[in-house]
Amino acid sequence: MSFQPSFEGPQSDSAVDRVTFIRRAYVHLAAAIAGFIVLSAVLMATGVGELMLRTLWAGGKFGWLAVLGAFMLVGMLATRLADNTASNQVQIAGLGIYVLAESLIFSPLLTMAAYMNSNIIPSAAIVTVLLVGGLTFTAFTSKKDFSFLRSFLNIAGFVAFGAIIASVVCGFSFGVGFCALMVLLCGGFVLYDTSNIIHHYPTDRPAGAALHLFASIATMFWYILRIFMSRD
Repeated sequence: MSFQPSFEGPQSDSAVDRVTFIRRAYVHLAAAIAGFIVLSAVLMATGVGELMLRTLWAGGKFGWLAVLGAFMLVGMLATRLADNTASNQVQIAGLGIYVLAESLIFSPLLTMAAYMNSNIIPSAAIVTVLLVGGLTFTAFTSKKDFSFLRSFLNIAGFVAFGAIIASVVCGFSFGVGFCALMVLLCGGFVLYDTSNIIHHYPTDRPAGAALHLFASIATMFWYILRIFMSRD
């Protein structure tokens, strides 16, 4: 989930350019997802996930706050690079940095989930794929412009992020209900991001478009994973 820039307004690109851009954006998205899977598997297999999990436990709430702060900074840098209009290589570098950051953030949670039950990760992945697939199908077949969701999603995203920070600082957990609401919010971001790719996103930034959509999908997976973990 990433807070969304606005690209509403008249578009000068042709229909052919838009179709080509959509294909390129989803190729970048597929590469990002594949990279995330490979990096996550490597981090777990080499023990990095377990090491990070122990470090976070030792650091307590301050460890998690440091991770959240670092992730925000990396996310801002990666988004700026991926939205760069001057160089496609810079855009791809931004997407790659973000995928690496997500893999590192996920590694302790994935390690914990694997210890709890080996079926949790594939089950959460399947549910995420089904939800994203359904939302993508809706955006493409309805031909509706969901850009009107932008303001609501950004406000809700800031509120949710503030609540997460408060829970870390104060040491309380929102439980399954909050995770379910976050999955719903991420679904809104996926729908908005997909609609933006179809209708508004500048056609010279396929990696940037892929980054925003990947961020929403990854955050959805995070909270679906948390829901499955809470059941064990």
